[in-house]
Amino acid sequence: MATPRLLVFGDSLSFHGPDGGCPSDEPRLWPNVAARELGGSADLVAGIGWTARDLWWSLTGDPRVWAELHRADVVVLAVGSMDTLPSPLPTYLRTGLRYLRPDGLRRVVRKAYLAAQPRLSVAFRGRPAVLPPRLTARYLDTSASALRTLRPSLPIVGWLPSVHRAASYGYVHTAREETAAGIAAWGAKASVPLLDLPAVVGAHVLGGHGNADGMHWGWEGHEAVGRAMASLIAPLLADAGAAAPAHGRAGT
Repeated sequence: MATPRLLVFGDSLSFHGPDGGCPSDEPRLWPNVAARELGGSADLVAGIGWTARDLWWSLTGDPRVWAELHRADVVVLAVGSMDTLPSPLPTYLRTGLRYLRPDGLRRVVRKAYLAAQPRLSVAFRGRPAVLPPRLTARYLDTSASALRTLRPSLPIVGWLPSVHRAASYGYVHTAREETAAGIAAWGAKASVPLLDLPAVVGAHVLGGHGNADGMHWGWEGHEAVGRAMASLIAPLLADAGAAAPAHGRAGT
């Protein structure tokens, strides 16, 4: 495929750089680095704190995604990292803080929670996580199955969750290993190639070379992840391109 289109589902790791969030067309972000390496383009569907559950909601509820699925040459499930973070409050309560009114009350409660979050993360030993590991694997599997129902030959890739050294979570990351193991097992069973994200960007993050928040990446990290993802995707596109003359491209 001369100009492949990547459809990337992600969290803030896909659009935050060393100084905060960026527009999705920022060329230094890893999806655009990967697309450039492959000679194509990237479309990013992402949100702050997105988990595998948000991926599923996006697939089933966003008509812009439905349109992009007709044009994509590969789908990247770049979620799972935020699933592993400590969540001292149940997710529905934590995310519901934004709906508190009046505005002054919302600001006070949010400030108090953010101050307590590192201490509670330590006290509860990183439990519960934002999303239980079994649900992360289930939502990834359900999403991949739906994609293959719509586009049976569409290549799908994913990754293993990232690492962090975030003071905002008390430097605690207890749930990561279990979630990573669950994703790895799912990827092997579902024949979805996975990028070992910590192997690519772990030293960058843990060495303090990324964003000062201890979670998001600097541009060197984005470059490394983009190149590694392109290397993972390239053979899949080559196989799909070789099959296209005989079978045609799915969804067109």
